[in-house]
Amino acid sequence: MTPADTQIADILARYDEPFAGNVWRVQGTAVIYHKALERIAAQAKIAFDTPQVLRCERDEAVILVTGRLPLADGAQRAEWSIGEALIGVNYRVSGKQAAYVYAMAEKRAKDRVILKLIELHGLVYSEEEADEFKDAAPQRQPERAVEPAARPGPEEARAEEVRAEEAEAPASREAQAAVAEIRKRIDRARSFNAVTDVMLHADTQRRLGELPQGLRDELRDYAKARLVALGWPSKKKAA
Repeated sequence: MTPADTQIADILARYDEPFAGNVWRVQGTAVIYHKALERIAAQAKIAFDTPQVLRCERDEAVILVTGRLPLADGAQRAEWSIGEALIGVNYRVSGKQAAYVYAMAEKRAKDRVILKLIELHGLVYSEEEADEFKDAAPQRQPERAVEPAARPGPEEARAEEVRAEEAEAPASREAQAAVAEIRKRIDRARSFNAVTDVMLHADTQRRLGELPQGLRDELRDYAKARLVALGWPSKKKAA
């Protein structure tokens, strides 16, 4: 691990969050999942003020968010940040995907505030910061639309269902095989850094990008359990 990665890992350990499974790299930039930041905010008891809407348009939202972190002496530390979302500029929407510019602007602002409060700002970025971070994982091929004129009859429809079920089975087996292979690599790891290296490996990142969210979360938890088995410090130990 690089010195920056070690610093990130040490800070995440304060909140019982491992580096492995939560952080990956996009062209050298460390990126963390939004869900991980939400867990950290809950763990740290960060409270947010009512957000202020600075710009309100159909395709654009700019929101100011302030967060407060309680300190050991009873005081609070406050940080603020602005979240922006503009369709076609820093927020891409494709196909039938609905656009939620206000929700995206709020998520970006909150993530930035959390990173500032836990002293990770400048070391790692939220996955919501840029679409390129999410696009780093391979995307599934879009399904072909069926034109109304080609609508099948009952027998043809049932045959199509059978073919679809047969097509889904190998994909499910392939996903399970990928999970099993990554688990074996995690089991073979003999140190914190080795587990992290497994999770950051290009092949692991490619496979994670192809897995359903549930299986990705399962692997993250498995990696965390392996770290704990190797003596990875909990929040109390780190303190």
